[in-house]
Amino acid sequence: MHKIRFLPVLLFALSLTPALSGQDTKFPPQGEQIPGPPNATEAKDHCCARQGQVPTSKSDFENWLADIKHYRHERLIRAGFHSGEYDRPELKWTQAAFIQPQMMIEDRYFYDPGAGRYTVDRYLDDLEKRYGGIDSVLAWHTYTNIGVDSRNQYDLLRDMPGGVTGIHHMIEDFHRRGVRVLFPVMVWDQGTRDEGLPNAVATARLLAEVGADGVNGDTLAELPLDFRQASDATGHPLAFQPEGAPENPAEALAWNNMSWGYWKYPFVPMISLYKWLESRHMVNVCNRWARDKTDDLQYAFFNGVGYESWENIWGIWNQIDERDAEALRRIAKIERDFPDLLATPDWEPHTPVLQYGVFASKFPRQERTLWTIINRNEFGVKGRQIEVPYKDGLHYFDLWHGVELTPEVSGGTATLSFDMEAHGFGAVLATRGNPDSLRALLAGMHDLARRPLASYSHEWHFLPQELVEIPSTPAAATDPEGMVKIPSGDFEFRVAGVEIEGGNDIGLDVQMPWEDSPRRQHLHKMHIRAFYLDRYPVTNAEFKKFIDAMEYHPKDDHNFLRDWKNRAYPQGWGKKPVTWVSLEDARAYATWAGKRLPHEWEWQYAAQGTDGRPYPWGQDRDATAVPAPDKRRDMREPTHVDAFPKGASPYGVMDLVGNVWQWTDEYVDEHTRAAIVRGGSYYQPQGSGWYFPQAYRLDEHGKYLLMAPSIDRAGTIGFRCAVDTR
Repeated sequence: MHKIRFLPVLLFALSLTPALSGQDTKFPPQGEQIPGPPNATEAKDHCCARQGQVPTSKSDFENWLADIKHYRHERLIRAGFHSGEYDRPELKWTQAAFIQPQMMIEDRYFYDPGAGRYTVDRYLDDLEKRYGGIDSVLAWHTYTNIGVDSRNQYDLLRDMPGGVTGIHHMIEDFHRRGVRVLFPVMVWDQGTRDEGLPNAVATARLLAEVGADGVNGDTLAELPLDFRQASDATGHPLAFQPEGAPENPAEALAWNNMSWGYWKYPFVPMISLYKWLESRHMVNVCNRWARDKTDDLQYAFFNGVGYESWENIWGIWNQIDERDAEALRRIAKIERDFPDLLATPDWEPHTPVLQYGVFASKFPRQERTLWTIINRNEFGVKGRQIEVPYKDGLHYFDLWHGVELTPEVSGGTATLSFDMEAHGFGAVLATRGNPDSLRALLAGMHDLARRPLASYSHEWHFLPQELVEIPSTPAAATDPEGMVKIPSGDFEFRVAGVEIEGGNDIGLDVQMPWEDSPRRQHLHKMHIRAFYLDRYPVTNAEFKKFIDAMEYHPKDDHNFLRDWKNRAYPQGWGKKPVTWVSLEDARAYATWAGKRLPHEWEWQYAAQGTDGRPYPWGQDRDATAVPAPDKRRDMREPTHVDAFPKGASPYGVMDLVGNVWQWTDEYVDEHTRAAIVRGGSYYQPQGSGWYFPQAYRLDEHGKYLLMAPSIDRAGTIGFRCAVDTR
């Protein structure tokens, strides 16, 4: 009986399915892109099908353009779109923010820990030299370190050197160079300390306080409306840039002025869905792991949008090669001169051209028109390229080569001829007269064009790393108090980094001294000389002896011994491992004690012995050998170092795993410093797989990015020391 009554309702719902599922379009969006017009190059059977020998026909182009215009009209109605946020003077900068890197705050070009100051000019000068500079920067302060302790994303921002005041001055340094600054928001960060405010409010207030310009929504397709409302309530409006963009954009297009483009790259260029819907929307094409940037740059230029020039990927350096860097310099130079044209609502992608494999976009506004052109062929194309309307008084300029063109005029049509390199670029401007405003651009592009892109190296290189030396200690004549002698022996050192991203790419993790490149997996047979290692991690009581004897107080003291008060640890904490100490603090203690930090392989040898066991106590994980995990948002303090005797290693070393991470080696390359931390910790924030991964197993290690002691210090990182023997 119930089934019979339900059937008419079901049939009625099914009858509405075509109307509900989407608009009537022959070219529905694919992800963040709309397919281009029909072209024979899209044939499936590459073995036997004849490839198209002429560009898309005029009728196919016109039908395609009419179809996607209709789609846009209906989609905006469905979204209830209003354009007010794109008219706001405070947010107009987004429409010219073409080149934007995601910058890890740990980048050594950005901050000098020795001098204790931000080096914004050094960072920007490098980018200016290599690829022509940037318009905005996404300063990344959270992942990969977030979750090592209970500090949330806002705590980590405030922990940057100089705190809020220092960050504000740093942002002013970027502004002085004409660069806008964004920070990310991680709405998935719900497992660390509760800020006590909704993410939208906390983000808006803190970024207003530091004077930032915008927010990147990590993992978000859209930043919700409450972010717009919270930002406006501060009187300091921020621009919003979700990481992605939904296939069926809704109301959020109205207040998300920017987005990233994760795109596909068929031979026939696809067009940006979001820019098509709102021509002033800024997309920064992002393909961070790509080593060849040709597709990314061609698609960005064809669409008249920006590029995410991301090179420091979670501490893994993926530098833009020389050819792509030079192409980016020239693309940006043209785009920065014509942001008004590139934002025209009359954008005409795939405007007809004459040569096969060449594609153009037309950007008209009033009596000026810009064409951005790309050559998708593996060979250069010369001669007649495009036919354009001719009017008396119009001048045509080949912007890519910085010269004026002499049109071949026939009636109302001007045919323009110029050369394009293989996988190259072109740009043409039609304008009245020979305006003075063009002279600088033409001269600059003409000078650059003297050297073709093909003459620049297209070879990609990884960035080598070096191990920071740990000086030997004076040899101990007798067994030092509180230390265990680890005998010499042959050791098969096997360990892997637990980084969440990067796969098995070269450049990931670290480059051990015997390796010729950084990589995730490490295996090396080595002979280890005898040494002494602290039986337990350094405790609060032991560290207090040091600071009292040396009157030690670091220059950068933010977060130093954060759990202590008036240079005294809390009552009953004497046997707990000292935390909130930086790598520099740990080294200072070791020097005072006549000791040193252990190399990672020494730490592992002392923990593992020679049988390759995955845990200090044996083959199987044992919950009774380590502290219970703390999964709360506010973490408890560490346990006493002698609380779990079952966790002893074959040599009697204690508290190696599951209480606090322990500092060992440091690795550096030109752009990043990172420490290897061992043993994992008791703190395990929940709710996201993006938090700093644990590494309880002895064949795993954590890579902890370093910036400055203020932010490097953590509530779950301590250390133990080693001493050399005769």
